[in-house]
Amino acid sequence: MAKPRPVEFDKQKIVAENRRARYDYFLEEHFEAGIMLTGTEVKSLRFGSGAIAESYAEVKDGEAWLINSNIPEWSHGNRHNHTQTRPRKLLLSRREINKLYAAVMRKGMTVVPLSIYFNSKGKAKLELALAKGKKAPDKRQTEKDRDWKRQQGRLMREHG
Repeated sequence: MAKPRPVEFDKQKIVAENRRARYDYFLEEHFEAGIMLTGTEVKSLRFGSGAIAESYAEVKDGEAWLINSNIPEWSHGNRHNHTQTRPRKLLLSRREINKLYAAVMRKGMTVVPLSIYFNSKGKAKLELALAKGKKAPDKRQTEKDRDWKRQQGRLMREHG
């Protein structure tokens, strides 16, 4: 029998985070994916450099790919160094890939990468989310809610 998947992912060291995604999208379902990397990419990520702000994920030919993520070349790499923005294959189960593909095709959703991190076993992982885009009024409401929460905290500190 298969082990149940954890709700919270085991994030030991977060390398890159897409903070803008929570502002631009309604995040619905989260996935954890492995990333197929070369040696110099892993070394560069362990050094703490990488960006996924403009990246996205797509399903092509039954495989999931991370497109436009930027992992800089490793400083001590030689001629075998990697290309910075090459497409990287994501390691997901067949069921998860089918779920992502169906949501993108039928519901018009987007697959957004949220963070790249190393888990407790030292493996590089990517947190993905199925997301729906927010319109301008939704973004304004999110900002109002955030400001109200901040003001609530100030009031509680002053009076409580």
